[in-house]
Amino acid sequence: MGALHGGHLSLLRRARADCDRVVVSIFVNPLQFAPTEDLDRYPRTLDADLAMCADEGVAFAFVPDRAQVYTREPVVRVCAGSMGARLEGASRPGHFDGVLTVVAKLFGLVRPDVAVFGRKDAQQLALVRRMVVDLELAVSIEGAPLIRDADGLALSSRNRYLSADERRSALSLPRALAAGADAAASGAGPIQITAAARAVLDGADGVRTDYVALIDPDDFEDLADRLATDADAPIAAVLAVAAGVGSTRLIDNVSVSVRPVRG
Repeated sequence: MGALHGGHLSLLRRARADCDRVVVSIFVNPLQFAPTEDLDRYPRTLDADLAMCADEGVAFAFVPDRAQVYTREPVVRVCAGSMGARLEGASRPGHFDGVLTVVAKLFGLVRPDVAVFGRKDAQQLALVRRMVVDLELAVSIEGAPLIRDADGLALSSRNRYLSADERRSALSLPRALAAGADAAASGAGPIQITAAARAVLDGADGVRTDYVALIDPDDFEDLADRLATDADAPIAAVLAVAAGVGSTRLIDNVSVSVRPVRG
């Protein structure tokens, strides 16, 4: 959606390494914002974005206006289903319906062979992958690593909303994930892993914890019930957190391996 930063640049570089030509779509999609969210004030830095794209060897920047993407109010939309109703979807009802609808439209307009999405929006990546499979769309989806600033905060266009004090409070998100990852590495179960992360968030000044969840990276189901097994192999999981800091809502996640709990 524009306001490009180092995380976006990593996607461009990944695409350029794998593909002959790179196309960047920049569009602040109104369908994924609730009436109470920040559509009007979402950062728009098109001139700087285009300069960054040129520096990175992007072949085309597709920068449509709303009338080009939505020639009329869409009656038929993509439904994210139960997978899109969890975590971010529970906090932002209808958000992922709007995301998937515009992504499907952009795929139709651009017709890419490969599309690269960042892992910071892990639930979005999982849903786009599922949409491509379920709707038989002819595009390969690649996930690129989450990129962090030097202080550990995950790069996000919304970070520019944070004051200096709020940014210090926001660092509780990566600290919470580190605490949860340490618990996982020590062999803790899902309750202990999420409790370790939540304790950091709940103890931070100026932070309103939304959720802390240990989930399956493919379908975003809670993993607690799946870990009661006689298997010995570690299970890949995503520890995801969301919190409010000032007027800004932030999300972050980390991949962890969780040992099964003997049933």
